[in-house]
Amino acid sequence: MDFEMLKQQIEEAAKKAFLEMFEKHGAENIYSFALYSDEGAMTVCPSSNTLETLKNIDKDDAVYYKFEPAEWTYEMKGADQEFNEICDHLRAELEKYEDEGEYEEWFQEFQTRLYTSCIEVLEKLKNENFFKNIIGKDIFLIFTVSDYEFEKQDLKNIIIRLNDNEHKSEYLDWMETWGN
Repeated sequence: MDFEMLKQQIEEAAKKAFLEMFEKHGAENIYSFALYSDEGAMTVCPSSNTLETLKNIDKDDAVYYKFEPAEWTYEMKGADQEFNEICDHLRAELEKYEDEGEYEEWFQEFQTRLYTSCIEVLEKLKNENFFKNIIGKDIFLIFTVSDYEFEKQDLKNIIIRLNDNEHKSEYLDWMETWGN
């Protein structure tokens, strides 16, 4: 798979998804955007949330709902066709190799490259001030994987890499409350 082309497709889809969310929900005060995948490396999806949607959240769980893309109101919303095409390409690539003798080794590299590509896309958009230029402020960015837990240090590194704002310190403080 041409991962440079994949990154370009993910970037274009992410931009379109965010612009669609801003157009439809900008008045709700968007504070976050995520890309996420699955453990099988078959999907890439966007997720975003707004401060308005957090108003009715139980205070005891507020930080979790603020930072967990799977719980966000606008999960898998935006640039539907573009993300569906990306997922189709990923599944086709996986199917090509699933019966190969070295599949497990190949898959681990494929999965790592996919996850790295998503993080690099978010970092590029952050560094270009894509989100800030649209809504006038920095937002919380994260890459995550459904039904998968990153090593705590790896997740911390992702948060630091993608966030230069108050969300970073709040997330890192929240991480300190997690059990070991």
